[in-house]
Amino acid sequence: MSDKMQRIVLASRPTGEPTDENFRLETIDMPTPKEGEVLVKTHYFSLDPYMRGRMDDAKSYAAPVPIDGLMEGGAVGEVIASQHPAYQPGDFVFCMTGWATHGIAREPALQKLDPNLAPISTALGVLGMPGFTGWYGLTELGKPKTGETLVVAAATGPVGSMVGQIAKLRGLNVVGIAGGAEKCRMATEVYGFDACVDHRAFDTARDLRGALKEHCPKGVDIYFENVGGKVLDAVLPLMNPFGRIPLCGMIAWYNAGALGADASTEAITGPRLWRTILVNFLSVNGFIISNHYDRYPDFLREAGPALAAGRIRYVEDIAEGLESAPAAFRAMLKGGNKGKQLVKVI
Repeated sequence: MSDKMQRIVLASRPTGEPTDENFRLETIDMPTPKEGEVLVKTHYFSLDPYMRGRMDDAKSYAAPVPIDGLMEGGAVGEVIASQHPAYQPGDFVFCMTGWATHGIAREPALQKLDPNLAPISTALGVLGMPGFTGWYGLTELGKPKTGETLVVAAATGPVGSMVGQIAKLRGLNVVGIAGGAEKCRMATEVYGFDACVDHRAFDTARDLRGALKEHCPKGVDIYFENVGGKVLDAVLPLMNPFGRIPLCGMIAWYNAGALGADASTEAITGPRLWRTILVNFLSVNGFIISNHYDRYPDFLREAGPALAAGRIRYVEDIAEGLESAPAAFRAMLKGGNKGKQLVKVI
């Protein structure tokens, strides 16, 4: 075993869109696990939109990544050394070892995986945090009912695709919003959505709204919010009375830094937003999935068999090599990924 490993750290805080200069690739000594710990050789790690928020030194639900600190995130890999009696070399695990070739992990942020049940990469996507986020937000906050209309933004991402597929299994009319004709085809042909609208084909929220109305003739009962910006402006006036909006993400604004830092955010703040919520009796629920992991076994009981039976499908976008992570991350923030964005380390 090599006595060195590599990792990517936060070299500086971005202003707006991250650049190469905000990241640094380092070679450091291989760590040694202590009692209760394991050393993991990373096979894949996850790139997720929430990581952009962690790059800012701003108050949030979690502490920011410190300057010179490891870029954090979920990973899957193989145990190569263990000081934990329940884990042996050769075991495959999920862990939170971040953007690195190796890492030290310990419970509770350490879970054994069975590669015979599903590829280990699925623990970072369809059967992991993103899939669980979509399932929980829809079922617990969206409260779907057969025959209702759901609109989901970022429809072909790992969260949005789970939302749409679970909604279809529960008998809803599902309309996606995605960036580009190829992603819209993926939404309907791979994930089984009833329709998908390309937001990049429309310059204004008004025009996008008009296209959505064609697929939502009875209005929108549930809007699963992943995006914000123009997409939110387009959907909000279509919401039916007593509609529900699970608020999961706002990727259109993440590169603006702390919320409110960019004047473009004013489009949906203030009287118009709140009046629309008031007069339509809307329920808007922001949520962070880390607060709800007591429901993760319930998610697996529904999603696991559905995945095995082909009723839920998934797509992975895999960047090769640790050094590819910053470019893949930047592209993902602008919608450049097709499916769950992963980095394959080995």
